[in-house]
Amino acid sequence: MRATFGVPHLTTHVLDATSGTPAAGIALVLSTVDGDVLATGTTDADGRAGIGPDVLPRGDLLLRFDTGAHHRAAGVPTFHPFVVVAFTVRGTGHLHVPLLLSPFAYSTYRGS
Repeated sequence: MRATFGVPHLTTHVLDATSGTPAAGIALVLSTVDGDVLATGTTDADGRAGIGPDVLPRGDLLLRFDTGAHHRAAGVPTFHPFVVVAFTVRGTGHLHVPLLLSPFAYSTYRGS
């Protein structure tokens, strides 16, 4: 799910480190820091999703992952009911925000 036409496009990939599998069905919300919702989505069977408008506004944005529902569905207690990743849009390139998830920890980075 890569943008190939030079406009900003946001993708994500969520992996469940506990099961070693993609995290399907994670609800996503992309918003401004002021709370304006830009887009919503859900990860597919491979834990991937493209979300947002074709042109992302420059500045700080938030991507919220509903991780609690994923863990509840698996019958696993979790410390994080959701994860919010804050990032800054500075240019017009593709942005990829992956999430590595476990019941009591998570990590993220700027992907490619």
